[in-house]
Amino acid sequence: MGKHSAHLVWDWNGTLLDDIGAVIEATNAAFEEIGMEPITLARYRELYCVPVPKFYERLMGRLPSDEEWAVMDGAFHRHYWQRADACGLADGAAELLAAAAGAGRTQSLLSLAPHERLVPLVRQHGIADWFVRVDGRQDTSTAGKAGHMVRHLRELEGVASERVVVIGDAADDAVAAAHVGARAVLYTGGSHSRASLAVAGVPVVDSLAEAVAVAEELVR
Repeated sequence: MGKHSAHLVWDWNGTLLDDIGAVIEATNAAFEEIGMEPITLARYRELYCVPVPKFYERLMGRLPSDEEWAVMDGAFHRHYWQRADACGLADGAAELLAAAAGAGRTQSLLSLAPHERLVPLVRQHGIADWFVRVDGRQDTSTAGKAGHMVRHLRELEGVASERVVVIGDAADDAVAAAHVGARAVLYTGGSHSRASLAVAGVPVVDSLAEAVAVAEELVR
């Protein structure tokens, strides 16, 4: 990686993968199973947070019990994975990844999606070759990305944290970046509203092309 070039750590769901429609459909299908009212995209983006049980607390006015959480989580994932294969990449994502690699910039992918499901999807979309590393979640924790980011960077030999810029759609991406001394750019096309992203205190953009441009500026 060039001395003055950013290493981009991309998020998957809601960032490279345009799956917010599938997420809302799966969320409401799961809600129907447990007798909860459906949620709109705007309301979802206003309330969504990590760890996910806190999101349900915002909806329900209390944390779900362990039994409720198991039902909710199981129902959501069952409905989501029925829809995931039909989701496409975000506009221009494949071209941006190829251009970044062509310019000598290194990139990796870090997601809270299950690793065994993530890797085949990335390959299916034809973009696996643009990443030096792809890491999904390999446990059942509901925690955010901070610890996951530590392990990810440990495996990226020769990549200094001050050259790393995380591009994601959630405030948790900024938290994870800060945890390892990296920077972040947040994208409004996924799970959060612009207002909820703005409180993270990092640049917020409306396109992935803008995210890449801002990332380069951050490490100059």
